[in-house]
Amino acid sequence: MTIADRWLLPDGMDEVLPPQASRMEELRRALLDLYHLWGYDQVMPPPVEFLDSLLTGTGTDLDLQTFKLTDQLSGRMMGVSADVTPQVARMDAHSLKREGPVRLCYCTNVLRAKADQHQGGRSPVQVGVELFGHASLAADLEILLLALESLDVAGAHEIHLALGHVGIYRNLVQAADLNQDAQEAFSAALALKSPGQLEEQVTRHVSDPALADMFRALEELHGGPEVLERAREVFAEAPQAVNDALDKLCDLYRGVSAEHPEVAYYFDLSELRGYQYHTGMMFAAYVPGYGQALAKGGRYDDTGRAFGRARPATGFSMDLKVLASLAPKEPAKDAVWAPAEDAEGLSEAIQALRAQGRRVVRALPGQRTGAEQHGCCERLVSTKQGWTLAPLDEAESA
Repeated sequence: MTIADRWLLPDGMDEVLPPQASRMEELRRALLDLYHLWGYDQVMPPPVEFLDSLLTGTGTDLDLQTFKLTDQLSGRMMGVSADVTPQVARMDAHSLKREGPVRLCYCTNVLRAKADQHQGGRSPVQVGVELFGHASLAADLEILLLALESLDVAGAHEIHLALGHVGIYRNLVQAADLNQDAQEAFSAALALKSPGQLEEQVTRHVSDPALADMFRALEELHGGPEVLERAREVFAEAPQAVNDALDKLCDLYRGVSAEHPEVAYYFDLSELRGYQYHTGMMFAAYVPGYGQALAKGGRYDDTGRAFGRARPATGFSMDLKVLASLAPKEPAKDAVWAPAEDAEGLSEAIQALRAQGRRVVRALPGQRTGAEQHGCCERLVSTKQGWTLAPLDEAESA
C-alpha cells in the first residue's frame, strides 16, 4: 500500500466525524433514556464470545456474517458479535436468571463479515430492546409501540410499517407435511414473488387441493390492511393454528394503529425474512429516501433453550448511524473563544464558564485559525470589570 492509499478503509467500514458523532451520542442517550422510562435495563455484552454460544439458534445467516478467530488461551473458536440479540438472550437465560418478564436494552458496536442487506454496512452501532419471559400479544404490542416511539425520537417522518406473522406460513407447511428441501424451495419461490416457481412447487409437493390453493394465494397476499380481510377468506378452511396466527396479526394491527394512525401499514403474508429465527410476528419500519429498514424485529421464542432456560422473547434493533442521519445536524456556533495569552484571571473565567456548561475553546500560541472556524459565537474580552463575554463582531470592533 502506498502512502497515498493509507487512508483507505475496508469496504463497508466507515468512520463518524463531527458533527455527526455528536448527533449519534445525543441520540444514543435519548434512546437509552426512553427505554429506561419504559422499564428497560441497559446491558453491555462483550465484543467477542465463543462461537458455539454466539450462534446458538440463529440459523445460517448470522453464521455467514460473523468474523471468526481462534482464542489463543483456550484454542476454541470465537466470533466477533455481528448481532447483539443472541448475546442478550444468553444474558437473560444464564447470567440474570430473573423470574417473570425481563426488559433489557443495549447500544453497542457490532462487526459483520459482509454488509447486511436489510440494515446497511459492516460496522453498525446496534441499538435495541428485548423483552423476555412473556408470550402475550401485549408484549409484542409494547415492542411495536416502542419501536415507533424510538423512530419518532430520531426524527423519522412518514413511517411505513411492514407487518407479518411467520406462524401463517409455518403452520401451512406443517399441515402439508413438507420436508426441509421442499420448505427451502417454497421459501425461494415466495421470496422471488415468482408465480411460475411457486406453482411448480405446489404441484410437486402439495397433494391436498385446499392447501394447494392456500399456498398459491400466499404470493398475492400483500398490500394494505385490506390484505387481512382477503386472508380471512383464503384461510377460512385452514388449520386452526393458521387462523390463530392471523388473529394475532389482526389484533396487533388494531392495537398499534389505534396509537399511531399516522403510520402507513403494509402486510406481506409471504415475507419469510428470518424464517428460521422468528417464531411469531415480524416487522420492519421504513421511511422515504432510505432503501433499508430503520428498525426490524419480531418474536423469537426459545432462543435461551441452549443455555438451559427456554424463554419467550420479542424485540427489535436499529443502526444508530442510520438513525442519526435522519436529522443531520449543522455544527453548533455556541462556543466561547478565549485568547491564548496568559493574563490574570483568564483561567478562572474559563473554568467558571465550563462549570456553567459552556463550551470554551482556548486559542493556542501562533494559531492561524480564528473563532468562527472553531464554532464560536462569543469571545472573552478583558474589561475594567474583569473578563466578560462579548459577541464576536463587537469584540473585533472594540
